[in-house]
Amino acid sequence: MPFREEQDALGTVRVPARAYYGAQTRRAMDNFPISKITLPPVFIHSLALVKKCAALVNRDLSLLPAQTAETVAAVAQEVINGKWADQFQVDVFQTGSGTSTNMNMNEVLAGRSNELLTGTRGGKTPVHPNDHVNLGQSSNDVIPTTIHLSAATALHRHLLPGLRRLFANLEQKARLFADVRKIGRTHLQDAVPITLGQEFTGYAGQVRRAVERLESSTPRLMELALGGTAVGTGANTHPEFADRVIALIATETGLPFRKTDNHFQAQAAQDTAVEVSGLLKTLAVVLSKIANDIRWLASGPRCGIGEITLPSLQPGSSIMPGKVNPVIAETVLQVAMQVVGNDAAITLGGQAGCFELNTAMPLIAHNLLQSIQLLTSAATVLDAGCIAGITANRERCRANIEKSLALVTALVPHIGYDKAAEIAGKAHAQNKTILAVAREETSLPPRLLKKLLQ
Repeated sequence: MPFREEQDALGTVRVPARAYYGAQTRRAMDNFPISKITLPPVFIHSLALVKKCAALVNRDLSLLPAQTAETVAAVAQEVINGKWADQFQVDVFQTGSGTSTNMNMNEVLAGRSNELLTGTRGGKTPVHPNDHVNLGQSSNDVIPTTIHLSAATALHRHLLPGLRRLFANLEQKARLFADVRKIGRTHLQDAVPITLGQEFTGYAGQVRRAVERLESSTPRLMELALGGTAVGTGANTHPEFADRVIALIATETGLPFRKTDNHFQAQAAQDTAVEVSGLLKTLAVVLSKIANDIRWLASGPRCGIGEITLPSLQPGSSIMPGKVNPVIAETVLQVAMQVVGNDAAITLGGQAGCFELNTAMPLIAHNLLQSIQLLTSAATVLDAGCIAGITANRERCRANIEKSLALVTALVPHIGYDKAAEIAGKAHAQNKTILAVAREETSLPPRLLKKLLQ
C-alpha cells in the first residue's frame, strides 16, 4: 500500500496515501486497537455539522478567508451526506475527552479541502486542521456539544416519532378490543374481569408517559457547551462565535439549540446524558412490560393462556414442526436488557467528571446513541410486526372468565368475605364454576347472581 508522510507535534507518521486523515488520527488508530467499534454515523454527521457551521461563522467574523471557510463547509456537508465514512476509524475506547475523534474530523476536512484546492490529498496547507477547521474550538467543548446534538437529533427525528406511532396503534387496539371481556390477573393468578381493551389502554398509557418523560428532557438537551473551549473560560474564541454557530445549528436542524449559561458544568459533567439515559432505561422497562405481557397472553396456542394471537412471522423450532414463537416480543426484551446495561455504563461514565472535564465522553456517546437507536428499532418492529397484527381470541377469553374463581369477589358485598372464600374453595375442589356453587350455597336470586357475576 502506498503511503505518505504526515507530521504532528511528536514527529512524522506514515499514513495511507488514499487517506484524508493525518498523523493524529493514524496515531489514535494505532494506540487504541480495542473494540473495532467506532462512533455511530449520527455522531459523525453531527460533529461535521458543528465544523460546517463553525467555518461559516469564522468567515463571517473575518477570521477565515472565504475560500477556506466555504471549502471546509462544503466538505463537512459531504460528510453529513454520508461520504468518507471509511475515514472515521478511531475506536470508541480512546482518550476520554474524545480528542482523537475531534482531530479525526479536523484532519479529514482539512485533507479533503486541500485536495479540492490544490489537487494534493492530506497535509496542512492551505487548510490546517487546527488553525482553520478547529478555529475557536476545543475537543473539550466540541465533543459534549456533539453528544447533545446527536442525541437530540436521534430522539426527535426517530425515537419520538416511532413511539408516537406505537402509542396510536395501541390506542387503536384498545378501542377495537373494548368489548372483549377477559379475566384480569395479579401475581400471575386469576383476578376480577376486565376487558382486553382496558389492558391495552394500560400499555398505551405507559408509552404516552414515556414520550412525555423524554420530551421533558428537551430543554436541557438543547444546551450546547460550544464556546467554553479548553476549561470553560472561552479562551481563544471570538465572543460572538458560539452564539452564532449555535444559531446556525438550530436553523440547520430545526431544533431549538442554545448556548449553555454555565460552560463549567457543561464540560466538567455529563449530567444531561445521564438523565436522558435514565429515561431511555425507563422506556426499556415500559417496552419490556408490554412485550412480556403480550407473549404470555399469546402463550399456547392450546395449552397456554391463548387470549390473543400474534402474527406468524417465521418457524419457531428446528426440531418441532408447526411451532411459532413470539419472536418480536423476545427481540424487544433483549433490547431492553441491553439498554439497561448501557445505562449502567453511562452512569459510571457520568462519574468520570474530574475537575474541569468529563473523561468518559466517547463511552457515554456510544452507549447513549446505541440505546436511542435500539429503542427506535424495537418500538418500530413491535408496532409493525406485532401490535398491528394482534387479534383477540374471544372464545378463549369468555371461557377463562367462566372458569375463574375470582368472580366470587362480586358476591362479597352480599354474602361477606368469609362465605365468598368458602364458595371459591368448594368451586375449586369440585371443579365447578362460581355460579354453580353460589346457586347451591346462597339464597341470592338466580337473576341477581347472574347479573353480579357478569
